[in-house]
Amino acid sequence: MPVLWLVLIVATLALGGFFAGRRRALSDAGGDHRRLHSLPAYYGWNAALKVAVPAAGVLTVWLLAQPLVVGLVVVGDLPQDVVTEGSSMDLVMSEVRRTVSGLEGAVAAGVMSPEEARSPLLDAQRISEALREAGQIVSGQLPQPVISAAQQMRQLDNAGDWLMSGAALAAALAGLLWALRETGAAFRARNAVENGLRAVLVAAASLAVLTTLGIVLSLIFNTVEFFRIYPASEFFGSLTWSPSFGGRSELGIWPLLWGTLYISLIALIVAVPIGLFAAIYLSEYASRRVRSVVKPLLEVLAGIPTIVYGLFALLTVGPLLMEVFGNEGLGWMRSGTAVMTAGLVMGIMLIPFVSSLSDDIINAVPQSLRDGSYGLGATQSETIRKVILPAALPGIVGAILLATSRAIGETMIVVLGAGAAARLSLNPFDAMTTITAKIVSQLTGDADFSSPEALVAFALGMTLFVITLALNIVALVVVRKYREQYE
Repeated sequence: MPVLWLVLIVATLALGGFFAGRRRALSDAGGDHRRLHSLPAYYGWNAALKVAVPAAGVLTVWLLAQPLVVGLVVVGDLPQDVVTEGSSMDLVMSEVRRTVSGLEGAVAAGVMSPEEARSPLLDAQRISEALREAGQIVSGQLPQPVISAAQQMRQLDNAGDWLMSGAALAAALAGLLWALRETGAAFRARNAVENGLRAVLVAAASLAVLTTLGIVLSLIFNTVEFFRIYPASEFFGSLTWSPSFGGRSELGIWPLLWGTLYISLIALIVAVPIGLFAAIYLSEYASRRVRSVVKPLLEVLAGIPTIVYGLFALLTVGPLLMEVFGNEGLGWMRSGTAVMTAGLVMGIMLIPFVSSLSDDIINAVPQSLRDGSYGLGATQSETIRKVILPAALPGIVGAILLATSRAIGETMIVVLGAGAAARLSLNPFDAMTTITAKIVSQLTGDADFSSPEALVAFALGMTLFVITLALNIVALVVVRKYREQYE
């Protein structure tokens, strides 16, 4: 059963449980709601929650666990000789999953019947031709073990989907019966609903923490695996980045880290002054009419997709810089893709992050501080420099930190505007690349996660995580120390 249908069925059961619980409570009270412990709606919500929450829990756990269990079963049934030289089990499983998608596409296109897709009697040549006819594979013939594993995976997935539907519906019906059984005039429905909602809110709040923990653990485990097969001394000690999936790679992080910090620095040099000055103007000098026009126009920059900024860097900013700093100008720039190109465009992208947040923070400074400064004879500029900005400094530092994290994690502008060269250079008109861009390139295609060339992406991601964490800690220390002095 499709997940959408299952969700609709559970929602219908929850809605029916709401009205059934409400009606049952009123019936037990003889139609007089004054005899009820809680308002009638609480009895309905109690039944709806006891239907929806268990079903949603079963559905979530099942959707997370089923791919892992099915993958383990399929891997256990694959013959050992299916892994050829130069391949790995990860690549074989990727081929199996693509074949599963191909079989489903062939059935949807009418090239194969569902019975043919499930039949173990069809040879590899017939299935490969059917998949090719449906546009699922281009050439070549799939190995028979891969096709058998794909058919097994489809069968297990289908069986798991039906079992999931049955388990979710059984949990929903059990919750409905439980709610109706306990519903009565003396039942404390309001307490039960409030406790249930509190548990839902705690679970929602815990989701962010658990997600962060999962990300960190996945980075740690894969980083440890990378350092198990590639020396950490070479990763942190080498100044050369030269990956080769054929072996003998040099995976030094310093060229990528330098490109990341260099481009981010130029972006912040552009974004912080412009964004901060714009925020001061909008909050302290601009009229209400001007502010109502300029502030939304600035915030439009935050809604532009980063790929558009990348195209802007590639097609507009790069050629403009070439006219000034290229061979026809000063001769400093060899191509339009350079650190300066990506840094300028990234700085434009970051302006609304700094200006909008700083504007809100400056506006939050109490008016009494301004009035007191004016009462002592200070001018408006002196009030801004010596009263408002120091009071708003913690928030402004937070805005700059957010912009810094956004710059460090940017990818598309770097790919299109800065190039792909991993080098150590002080020339801002040279092409360079960043950690995020190389993470994408190392994981593009059929990544063999048993090779250091693919696992290095996790080590790079872990490095970015540590850098961002260090920035947060430094910012908190600085803000706390300044706040103590100011107070």
